[in-house]
Amino acid sequence: MTTIPRLTRVLVAFVAVQVLLFALSAAFPPDMARAQRSSPVVLDHRGAWLRALPVEDGRWRVRADLQRTDPTFQKRLIAVEDARFYGHLGVDPLALVRAVGSAAVHGRATSGASTLTMQTARLLEPRPRNLGSKLVEMVRAAQLEARLTKQQILALYLTLAPYGGNLEGVRAASLAYFGHEPTSLTDGEQALLIALPQSPEARRPDRRPEAARAARRAVLDKMVRARVLTEAAASEADAEPIPRRAPFPTLAWHAAGELALAAPPGQPSVVSTIDADLQTRLEPMAAAVAAAQGPDVTAAILVVQIKGRAVRALVGSAGRERPGGWIDLTRAIRSPGSALKPFIYAFAFDDGALAPDTQIDDAATRFADYQPENFDHVFHDKVTAREALAYSLNVPAVATLEKIGPDAFAARLESSGVRLVRPKTAIKASGLALALGGAGITPRDMAVLYAALGDGGVAKPLAFTEAEAKSREHMGGTRIVRPEAAAQVLDILREAPAPRGRAPSALTRGGPAMAFKTGTSYGFRDAVAAGVVGGYAIIVWTGRADGGARGGLTGRDAALPLLFDVADVIDAPTLAPRAIAPKAAPGALQRLQQVSEGPRLIFPPDGATVQVDSVGPGARGLVMAAGGEDLTWYVAGAPLSADPVSGKVIWRPAAPGFYRLKVVDTQGRAASARVRIKAPTG
Repeated sequence: MTTIPRLTRVLVAFVAVQVLLFALSAAFPPDMARAQRSSPVVLDHRGAWLRALPVEDGRWRVRADLQRTDPTFQKRLIAVEDARFYGHLGVDPLALVRAVGSAAVHGRATSGASTLTMQTARLLEPRPRNLGSKLVEMVRAAQLEARLTKQQILALYLTLAPYGGNLEGVRAASLAYFGHEPTSLTDGEQALLIALPQSPEARRPDRRPEAARAARRAVLDKMVRARVLTEAAASEADAEPIPRRAPFPTLAWHAAGELALAAPPGQPSVVSTIDADLQTRLEPMAAAVAAAQGPDVTAAILVVQIKGRAVRALVGSAGRERPGGWIDLTRAIRSPGSALKPFIYAFAFDDGALAPDTQIDDAATRFADYQPENFDHVFHDKVTAREALAYSLNVPAVATLEKIGPDAFAARLESSGVRLVRPKTAIKASGLALALGGAGITPRDMAVLYAALGDGGVAKPLAFTEAEAKSREHMGGTRIVRPEAAAQVLDILREAPAPRGRAPSALTRGGPAMAFKTGTSYGFRDAVAAGVVGGYAIIVWTGRADGGARGGLTGRDAALPLLFDVADVIDAPTLAPRAIAPKAAPGALQRLQQVSEGPRLIFPPDGATVQVDSVGPGARGLVMAAGGEDLTWYVAGAPLSADPVSGKVIWRPAAPGFYRLKVVDTQGRAASARVRIKAPTG
């Protein structure tokens, strides 16, 4: 009669406790603020690192991406740090009992009980290392387990783990110490990355290499005991050099910084459209051109793949050490000079107002209060529209703009999404000066227009991420001119005289020549060259970042040669494979051994320390391994016999200590090794 009410009370009490714990967990959740702040990383379209931005206090906290992290490293980390990670709920009872018992026996803590989840809780909310903090970590670990999956917890740990100095997260550490992402790691690299978070400052490889070496060796021993690494592989990994820290890459500094700032919170990486190989070539080219043109001059380059409008290279300046170098000049509003003339003729062809062979007067002409002159102050009487555009004559361009209407011309350009900036915003009328650079435009917007010429007259926004580029391939865009008119203009621009002695060889061999146009603004402030070739639109600008005047440098002299240089290196063979794998081969694989060199001793390797279960005639022994045929083994000069059943050569060391091994083939060629045998004591 009383059993049921008592059981009911127990159940009610249990449910009440669970509800209370749930309510407390909901009321006092773990602080995830540090997890939400990470360094956004921008990659090129093939996955090469371009640039990352630090978080608070200049820390590089790079969010881990388990899909791009060596799976063997992940398994070994768990085996060494938290073998029952996938079985516990945040606290490992067996490890806790072992740690408490060991502390009771020795009077001090000799083994840890912190799980990876507890370590993650401590990284989220750092506290003094004491018993009270440990209890809080246990509670927080249980809360994390209730809120996150095991994979999310592992990724969070690998994001927050400290690796010395201002490095946080396995990706930051791998790049800084090894020069590559943790996609593929050597055994030694894995051991060092496991060892560092436990005492990052004391073990920093760039400041305390011997401490780092000892910590790595200890982790390698743990890997062997956990049976995730062989003795031979551990010995080889222990011989790997201790790395030094290198600075992070800063390629495509302006574009990558822009994408990093715009990256969604929590996203490990932004895959940009930038091609790291092309960017690597263009940045020094821009710097060299700017240096040759004067101490205050800088340069900008924009390369857009017309298909998808992918920005494959963006050089925002000639270097941050030059005046204005921190400014992204592809976003700066500059005068295009004559670089918009092709669109005047394209619209005129499209409207039927002109044909390429229509004759236009090139003579001194006054248009109301505006009287343009040709750049060389020479008039050519009657010329065709083709000749006027190819040789960039001013009067015919202004006459054509008057025919189609400057306001209509500006509206048509702006319908594509570009922005024209007039010198005086209070004046609504665009004016005929538009034909000669009377309105400002950014190199990015110029790239939109020239890419439209190369795409049959369809304008689309530029794409800076691979996701955007894929969407641009299928979007309709805005048609600003019919394909026939765009093709006519490109044909004319291909006839323009190239710089003396120059031709874009790499891309034009077997294909059409580059269609290009130059522009020079008033006072020689801006030198512009724009081209369409090989499926790309290219914009080049040189000038002073402050917009100051400079003497005598035209678009043809100061920008056009660089345009041709850029065209030559697009789609050129790659400079070198990127470091996405270890820099050096493992010791046994650093040299391809030839058959003529005789036998190759594989196990035990030279210098190895081998732990055996027992020694003497009854021991299980070591199976000897070597490359070659008809081999004879010797230990301390005494031959070893093959096992009659298995045919394998098995060595049973008589006692612990150092031994000299030798293997000889029938031709007398030999390989030897000195190894140490360790056995349990007592």
